[in-house]
Amino acid sequence: MILVVADTTPLRYLVEINCQHVLPVLFARVLIPAAVLVELRRQQTPAVVRTWAGQLPSWAEVRELATPPDETLIAELDRGERAAIQLAHELGVSCC
Repeated sequence: MILVVADTTPLRYLVEINCQHVLPVLFARVLIPAAVLVELRRQQTPAVVRTWAGQLPSWAEVRELATPPDETLIAELDRGERAAIQLAHELGVSCC
């Protein structure tokens, strides 16, 4: 079973171009850190993405972090990116 941890950007743009259906073909589960879900639901995010994030498909699973991400981890990364890296590290899975 192939798992992947997703950051906001790939999810957002796959949903925007109506190609999110490729994810369950490639991966058994797509793990989404809670911080990424917050970003997907922000008011400034396109409505189609907010709607998708409000009704996640069965192959997408929101996960809380066991430990907070390293806030010093590359200053250019946002909260969702740091959370995705931390979750992938905690679970030992690939991160996209």
